[in-house]
Amino acid sequence: MADSIQNTSLGGLIRRYVNASGLLIIATVLALVFANLPATRDGYAWLWERPVSLSIGNFNVFSHGGHPLTLMDFINDFLMFFFFLSVGLEIKREVLCGELSSKQKALLPVIGACGGMLVPVIVFFCVCLGHPMMERGCAIPMATDIAFSLGVLSMFGKRVPVGLKIFLAALAVADDLGGIIVIALFYSHGLSWQYLLGAAIIVAILLIGNKRGVRVKSFYLSFGLVLWFMVLNSGIHATIAGVVLAFCIPANLSKGTRYYLERIRDCVNEYPNIDVTDADRSKAMVLSKDEIQGLRRIESAADQLISPLQDIEDQLAMPINYAVIPIFAFANAGVNFEGLSLMSLFHGVALGVFLGLLIGKFIGVLSFSWLSIKFKVCQMPAGANWKSFASVCMICGIGFTVSMFIAALSYPTHLGAEAAEMLNEAKLGILCGTLASALVGAFMLNQTLPKAVEEA
Repeated sequence: MADSIQNTSLGGLIRRYVNASGLLIIATVLALVFANLPATRDGYAWLWERPVSLSIGNFNVFSHGGHPLTLMDFINDFLMFFFFLSVGLEIKREVLCGELSSKQKALLPVIGACGGMLVPVIVFFCVCLGHPMMERGCAIPMATDIAFSLGVLSMFGKRVPVGLKIFLAALAVADDLGGIIVIALFYSHGLSWQYLLGAAIIVAILLIGNKRGVRVKSFYLSFGLVLWFMVLNSGIHATIAGVVLAFCIPANLSKGTRYYLERIRDCVNEYPNIDVTDADRSKAMVLSKDEIQGLRRIESAADQLISPLQDIEDQLAMPINYAVIPIFAFANAGVNFEGLSLMSLFHGVALGVFLGLLIGKFIGVLSFSWLSIKFKVCQMPAGANWKSFASVCMICGIGFTVSMFIAALSYPTHLGAEAAEMLNEAKLGILCGTLASALVGAFMLNQTLPKAVEEA
């Protein structure tokens, strides 16, 4: 097992996404406003079609098939590469030492996630059966948005048993893995074997570096960007490169945790105990060259004590949650309500996505979990009962980031006006299904969780 990763709960993951969910809501509201105000509607649509270029001579880094990426492509293909890199690192960490690291821990959330992906697809197919263009979006309602769902759960504070928080976070991670597999398998087209071969060579270099003990983060990130370009032009969706890169990044240390801890202790012990008076507290200590070198050795050992996987994941957390995801939401959540009405939600793509999220996710997660617990394959999360567990299953229908992402892949603009209309309907279904799941789930949680615990 990777000795630099501690076997901890998903508490840090939960706090990180809860803090980001408010900004995500603001970005979504702004997108809806800009997409519908007469003064900003055309400019909002025009903005995302602007070309993006980073040229080195005649070579444009941000190009696909010889054509520059639009700003929308740049966000969905390049910025979301880092989002999926972060997701891949989380999945790898959880598989190695977290809530997906053993059969006992992983079984219930994985089984629940499988039901939560399968049943919404069936619901969508039942609504859109017989229309090939509509059927392209069957995977849209299969995703659970980890930021929004954990944000709703956090509203109830200590009333929520820790077991339920861990179940939801682990299910969302497993759900993300399922979404990644779907994107890789069903949203690849026009494969270029030359670029695929180039991508394979880069992956081989990364794996050899991992095997040979290379722990320099810039090595993996530099080759990762080359991998992104190769995958972008290979016909496989570029964001898959982020996940592949994540699984190539080392999770262990070249010399083990004990080695670096002992180095730090030895360096610290070189410094004598000094009594500092109150008058000296605000004064800078003048260090000798040897003492400066000792501090630098401590700093170096401390840096190497953190595995590349954890270090990159930690460094990505803030820009992903506070920049990439809000920018993605602002670019993709802008549903233009012109030509839409309340009735638009009751047919076609919008209805399929809405019912898939609100009903399909709830039934899928709850039924698969119930069967696994009923037949003693798994155990109910600690501190939960069936009523509170069902409430958490309801908020699994909060789908946003990955659902929006899959919607854009399902109905790309180059397919014409019909696809653009269905993309708008899909976004409407995602927003309404997410909102309904959040409201119903919050009501159920309020009714089924124990009363608020008074602070000591």
